[in-house]
Amino acid sequence: MKGSLRVNSRTSGTDHSMIKPNRNRWSRVKRDYELYLFLLPIIILYLVFKYYPMYGVQIAFKDFSPSQGIWGSEWVGFQHFVDFFNSYNFWTIITNTLTLSFLSLLFGFPAPIIIAIMLNQMLGKTYKKFVQTVIYAPHFISTVVLVGMLNVFLSPNSGIVNHVITLFGGDPILFLADAGWFRPLYILSGIWQETGFATIIYLAALAGVNPELHEAAIMDGASKWKRVWFVDIPSILPTIVILLILALGNIMSIGFEKAFLMQSDLNYATSNIIPTYVYEMGIQKAQYSFSTAVGLFNSLINIILIFTVNRIAKKMTETSLW
Repeated sequence: MKGSLRVNSRTSGTDHSMIKPNRNRWSRVKRDYELYLFLLPIIILYLVFKYYPMYGVQIAFKDFSPSQGIWGSEWVGFQHFVDFFNSYNFWTIITNTLTLSFLSLLFGFPAPIIIAIMLNQMLGKTYKKFVQTVIYAPHFISTVVLVGMLNVFLSPNSGIVNHVITLFGGDPILFLADAGWFRPLYILSGIWQETGFATIIYLAALAGVNPELHEAAIMDGASKWKRVWFVDIPSILPTIVILLILALGNIMSIGFEKAFLMQSDLNYATSNIIPTYVYEMGIQKAQYSFSTAVGLFNSLINIILIFTVNRIAKKMTETSLW
């Protein structure tokens, strides 16, 4: 009997080891249920507005008809994707989207890092707080107001920019009606609006730098520039890598609102990007299945990019999202 009891206890030991973690997990949930309740609104928000709409993604593979509904519409497979790839403006839209995204990343991503390092080196606290407030403020301006400001400042008749140009003997420029000016205006306005707010993350990372590293560098005779290059930047490098992965993963996801508000028939050649094209085909022309296929293609490219960049960053810097 004793032997059989030992055997039973040994054979059943695996089952107990599997059940015990589950019991511990649920005991922690019961103990800290108030904290989990704080997560409930966010979970509901994502379920309702992020995951539930995925139900409608299937119309990208159907010839959707509102009268027949999603399930009753005819299945066409990848026909809408093929139509998009074979469309006459496919490469124009892709080129416009990638060019605008890469230029925004090239000029916009380093800006908050540079400003955060400069602010971190300021000694005057009053002046530092004033500068921070000034550069943070544009983030809270809505996109509609921002584009309205561009129209006012760049107006060929009453805009202050064209007044300065004519003051020096130049001719007024139709900035918002010129396809060549769309990208510079989009990128520069984005830098002005978002750079100040993005510096908060880097300032927080710089605040965590060990002061003893700077003291040791000063003892070794390092200048302020060398302390920035060899102490500050390596210390915030993991933060930079994580944000760069997220930025590259969203390289195809350009903000629709500003591009749409800045778009006109005269700058359509450079302002026609995937988000505005989806709006044009889906809302204005009621090609719901085709526009859904284009949006799904855009999302798949972003997913592939974020996985690829994350893998590369993990191998090169040992820093990654997962």
